[in-house]
Amino acid sequence: MIDALLAALQPSLLFMSLCGVCLGIVWGALPGLSTTMAMGLLIGLSAGMSQEVAISFMLGVYTGSVFGGAISAVLINIPGTPDAVPTMIEGHQLAQRGEGGQALGMSIAASFVGGMVGIVLLIMLIPLILAFALNFKSWEMFWLAIIGIMVAGSMAAGSVPLKGWIAGWIGMLIAFVGLDAIHAVPRFTFGSFALYDGVSYVAVLIGLFGLSEILRTLPAKDMPTIPSDVGRVFPPLGKLAKYIPSALRSGSIGAFIGAIPGAGANVASFLAYDIGRRWARPEEKAQWGKGSYQAIVCAETANNANIGGSMLPTLALGIPGNAAAAALLAALTLKNVVVGPTIEIDHPGLIYFIYACLIVANLLMYVAAFALIGPCVKLFSLPRGILMPMILPVCVIGAFAVKLSMADVWIMFAAGVFGWFFTMMRFPTAPVVLGVILAPLADENLRRSLLVFEDKSIGFILSQWIGTVLMIAVFLVVIEGVLRALWSLRKSAGDTEPSLSSPPN
Repeated sequence: MIDALLAALQPSLLFMSLCGVCLGIVWGALPGLSTTMAMGLLIGLSAGMSQEVAISFMLGVYTGSVFGGAISAVLINIPGTPDAVPTMIEGHQLAQRGEGGQALGMSIAASFVGGMVGIVLLIMLIPLILAFALNFKSWEMFWLAIIGIMVAGSMAAGSVPLKGWIAGWIGMLIAFVGLDAIHAVPRFTFGSFALYDGVSYVAVLIGLFGLSEILRTLPAKDMPTIPSDVGRVFPPLGKLAKYIPSALRSGSIGAFIGAIPGAGANVASFLAYDIGRRWARPEEKAQWGKGSYQAIVCAETANNANIGGSMLPTLALGIPGNAAAAALLAALTLKNVVVGPTIEIDHPGLIYFIYACLIVANLLMYVAAFALIGPCVKLFSLPRGILMPMILPVCVIGAFAVKLSMADVWIMFAAGVFGWFFTMMRFPTAPVVLGVILAPLADENLRRSLLVFEDKSIGFILSQWIGTVLMIAVFLVVIEGVLRALWSLRKSAGDTEPSLSSPPN
């Protein structure tokens, strides 16, 4: 681990990590530009880098952009990223009282603590997960991929899990385009040789989270004015020490949620925010929703700890913890790094290098965040009519740079229109990305399993206990989603019934 940390501190890697952190903070501070969008669009830049440089850069972007959303959330009441909504609720109230700098300082400190909690838990748990994951064979890997898609759909779609599952299945269908991995039979190519190589997941990612965001936000009104004075930024040490228990609790929650495929930092921040309110002292609870520093600590610690948590299934099992981790997985795939149970065998020492890059990126984020608050305040005041057209060429370059193919650019445009339509229909787009990423894993391992089980009995198949447990888990996810949808329908039907005590019109 010491060797990996020394390697990550090389001047060239340190510089690229700092560039990624700064770019991520600025990106996250711009309303509408999510962490996933940043990761997806910048994959094209990492394609020309070496493996170590690309990892340092992308992890820097990931770490910086998660915090960056708090800047616009506090100052202008617009969350730069979805997971900054709880920070917006509390931080903007403080900014209106002239304490915006303190709110941002507390956000920076909480983000640093959360990032370190997530990294420590990752380092502690991943050896155990790797040892267990080596027992996974084709049958188990198939069900693992299905669980990732189903859980992502269930979590992302809220009370209508069927929409999330449909999104995941559409992603799987997109990934089936091209020559199959076992017999090289063309599937869904419609006679087009450009599709024989399949649909680029990078182009789909950029389209879904880049172009669709441009189409959605460009018609919106201009952003409100920015406060001219944010006040003191560095919070007092006594105030920081007061919220250490809340930070540790919320960091653990964020790391745990991050380990659930598809849950994401927004789920972590809202859950930690809600649990923090329930555990708060009465005098602190009275400030919840009116400008609570403890609430900011809970939300920001959780969404940054989510980074380390999302790396756990991504590195150990090959299942992205969220859409941003899926983008990182895509960047690693471009470098011929196959993550999963055998990562330590196929790429010795790489996993410790990733740990070290996360630690370095988190330290750099803490320093760069204080320096960039002022410039960010001015930068995100650009009107959307200027900002969004500037992003469009980045989308085109990012899609084209991977394979130097115009077909990928057209795929990106199609995915963007599709993502915009999905958003308008209130379908989640994250499960589509996970479906595209995980479908080849599910497809190849299912077909390989069918060949292995060709002459075997049902009893033999069920005796593969890990696969059986995973299969039961998939059914439980479906049952839980159906019950949640039925409960939501019953609740909405109850709310629309006229009250018996209301007077007639």
